Parts: sequence; C-alpha cells; structure tokens
Amino acid sequence: MKPTRFETAIALIDKANSEDINTYTLAGIDYPKELLYSQRMTRKLLQFNPDASKALQIAARAQHICRWKIARGEYPMDRVGYLKWRETLKKMHADLTADILKQVGYDDEFVDRIRKIILKKLIKKNEESQALEDTICLVFLDYYFEEFAAKHPDEKVIDILQKTWIKMSDEGQQEALKLKFSEKSLALVKQALA
Repeated sequence: MKPTRFETAIALIDKANSEDINTYTLAGIDYPKELLYSQRMTRKLLQFNPDASKALQIAARAQHICRWKIARGEYPMDRVGYLKWRETLKKMHADLTADILKQVGYDDEFVDRIRKIILKKLIKKNEESQALEDTICLVFLDYYFEEFAAKHPDEKVIDILQKTWIKMSDEGQQEALKLKFSEKSLALVKQALA
C-alpha cells in the first residue's frame, strides 16, 4: 500500500532530523537528538490532544527540524541574541517544513496553516498554535526538566518554570500537574507556582 502524503511528510521530517550530529543517550542507546525530540513531540501531542489535526501533528513533528544547523553561538550570548536566534530558528523550521510539504503535494493553504502554527502566530488566539506551545512545554517538563534543573541554580529554574507556565493554556497547565516529578523538582514547581 502506497504511503499517504501525511506519512511521507512525517518520514521526510524524520529523515532530516536523523541527520542531527548531536546525540541524546537513552537507556544506553544514542539517538539523533532532534529525531528523538520530534518523536517525543508527536507522542506527547497525541496523549494531550488525541484528535489533533494532521496540520498540528506535522507542525509538532517539524517544530525543531534541523535545529542544529543554526548554533546558539552564532548570536550574542545575551537576551536579545537569544531571542534573535529563536526567531531565526522558527523561520528556518517553517521554511524547511513548507519545502517538504510542497514536495509531497500539499496545497499552499495547508502549507501556510502549518507555517503559522510553527511560527506560533497569534498564540493565545490560534488554537493550534496554543496546542503546539502546550506540547512543547509538556515535552520540556516531562523529558528534559530534571536534567535542566540539575545544571542550573534554583532561582533560574523557578524563573524558567514561571515563564513556561505563562505560555500554557489552562488545559496544558492541568496536564503538566499530572506529570511525575522527583521530590526536588516538585518542590521547585510548587515554589514557581506559589
């Protein structure tokens, strides 16, 4: 049976992400970092939002596509440099995804919809952009938070938690509270939300 356009698009996103030079070790196995991240995005999105549209599923899978190609060090190591880096990345992610979608035959309207989701346009007004933001936050909290918290002072961790919380919808926040945290992390979460 011939794969659908959707399946082909996901496979091409995965192929691009499998070229990541950075690895993430899980249970003794090295994975291309962004490939693992994108698969976690899909898993978390479908747990949180089982009826997610195909557009939202593609946006979630491609949210960090080829992220390693623009290094953080290419921008000044301050807040302004960080924000500029993030904006440049979002545009690259949207452009690469649009190219893949056109390649597999999606029309401009569908491609544009996914671009807007990845660029997180009108985040609190566009349901799909908000669902993507919630998924990003949930993936961070579920898979990467403990590691992040271990490397940074508590004040910074609390600040990041507060910034993460503000970006989420009420549903996303409720979902986050169901995650399993270590005792130390849970204490930091409670401090951040106090």
